Amino acid sequence: MGIIRNILNSRSKKDGDFYMRLEKVLGFKPKHRKYYKKAFTHRSVNKRDSQGNAINYERLEFLGDAMLSAVISSHLFNEVPSGDEGYLTKMRSKVVSREHLNELGKDLGLLKMVFTKIPKNNFGENIYGNVFEALVGAIFLDRGYKYCERFIYYRVIEPYVDIERLEGKIISYKSLLIEWCQKKKKSFKFEVYEDTGNDALKHFAVKLHIDNKVIAKARATSKKKAEEKAAKRGYFVLQREITKSVK
Repeated sequence: MGIIRNILNSRSKKDGDFYMRLEKVLGFKPKHRKYYKKAFTHRSVNKRDSQGNAINYERLEFLGDAMLSAVISSHLFNEVPSGDEGYLTKMRSKVVSREHLNELGKDLGLLKMVFTKIPKNNFGENIYGNVFEALVGAIFLDRGYKYCERFIYYRVIEPYVDIERLEGKIISYKSLLIEWCQKKKKSFKFEVYEDTGNDALKHFAVKLHIDNKVIAKARATSKKKAEEKAAKRGYFVLQREITKSVK
C-alpha cells in the first residue's frame, strides 16, 4: 500500500507542477485540462483513448496552425490597409515561420512540460514550435476563438510583431538568392559534394555556384538545411549587390 501511495503522490505532484506552469504560460485557468495534457504529450508515450485513437499533440498542431494563421491574418489585414494579398501573405509567413515559432516555444520553456519517453536533449529545435501550435489548438478547444485570439495577441503579436522590423526580415536566404539570380539572369546551382567529416551524425555538404563560380559552402544534417546555410553565406558575400538591386 505504501508503494502505491508513493506512486500516486509523485504523480499528483507532477500534475500539480505541470498545471502551475501551464497557468503561468496561459495567463488564465483552463476549464478542460485534458486538452492541455494532450498538447504536451509526445507520440513516444504511446497512449491511446478508449476508441484506440492516439493521444499526442500532433492533431492539435494542425488546429493551432490554423488558429495562428487566422488571428495573424486578421491583425495584419487591419494594421496594414495598403498591403496587397502578396504582401500580407509574405508578412504572415514571417510571423508564423518555423524558426519564429521555435523561438516562441523556447522563450516559454515549453519543452520542460512535455511528457515523453525520449530524452529531451535528443529533440531538435522543431519540438518547440510544434508544441506551441498544439497549445494554441488546445486553447481553442478549451475556451474558443476569443481566448485563443487573446493568447496570440499576448504571446505573439504584442512582443514580436513589429511591422517595420518584419518587412526587413528574410525568411529564406535560398528563395531570396534564387529570386535575385533569376531577376539578374544569373545561373545558379546548389551542388552536394563529398565531405569526409568526423561527425557521428551524417552531414550533407553543399556548394553554391553562381555564374559557374563557387560563392559559398556549408554543411548541415540535411540537404535542405545545408542549402539554406550556403545561401545565407552567399547572401552576405553578395549583400551589397543584392541590396542595390532591391532598392
